[in-house]
Amino acid sequence: MSRFLEECMKFIETQPFDVLRISEVQSDGEIETIEAQEICRCQNTYSVSKTFTMTAIGLLYDRGLVTPDEKIRDIFADEWAEYGSDIDERWNRNTVDMALTHRIGVPGGFLDIDTHRITEFGEDFLRYMLTYPLDYTPGTGSKYSDGAFYLLARVAEKKTGEVMDNFLWRELLWPMGFQEMAWSHCPQGHVIGATGLYLHSEDMVKLGQLYLNGGVYKGRRYLSEEWVNLALTRGYGLDSWDGRVYFKGGMYGQKLAIFPEQNRVLAMQAFGADSNVVTKWALEYKD
Repeated sequence: MSRFLEECMKFIETQPFDVLRISEVQSDGEIETIEAQEICRCQNTYSVSKTFTMTAIGLLYDRGLVTPDEKIRDIFADEWAEYGSDIDERWNRNTVDMALTHRIGVPGGFLDIDTHRITEFGEDFLRYMLTYPLDYTPGTGSKYSDGAFYLLARVAEKKTGEVMDNFLWRELLWPMGFQEMAWSHCPQGHVIGATGLYLHSEDMVKLGQLYLNGGVYKGRRYLSEEWVNLALTRGYGLDSWDGRVYFKGGMYGQKLAIFPEQNRVLAMQAFGADSNVVTKWALEYKD
């Protein structure tokens, strides 16, 4: 067991919260995990799911199938024709980049299945989103919402012709050796995208390795350096503290954190932990 993991767990024992498990890897080394509690393999990663959805968009970007400045209306031309006058004209401004950066105009917390009953949104989530009154003009503000990343999951589906989790399994997750995984779907069978991804912390770490190593995992390139740099600089599905750590957190203490200076990736699964406290400790850790 690495000294980092052992000392990390000792630090957590001094805190007023517990974790379920922590996985860690440096560079292309072997992943190590501490199971703090005996639990099933798959746990809800909540908003860490967004980093996987962003990565699906990256795969499509590298294939020339989508661009950040592409208009949402152009991608969903059929839906625009169907929903017609019920869509606010300001939706015409929205782009893929605006969805990736939570600037599409919907209210904060919009379409959050973790805090609302899904029956509130009706059977057709996309119709609900496109016809819901906008909170502000797209691009003029930013409000964090699950709706933005549900929309991106639907973008990926439009571009590939298949639900996004199937696309990711074939193109990324299976080749990278992911184990058991499940993703929540809306009533019509589309991936939620923003939350509801159930997997093991060891597989969370693998996605972090991919970004740590510029799009390469175990010697194979999956993402271009161009996309990785774009995602990190634009904040697509990953936040940053001065470039010293890139991270995505989820409800109840989930965390995927990439530490470029340490050449390290950390993934934590919990239920009620303060993941920022652990991230700050890891950021200052000295080998």
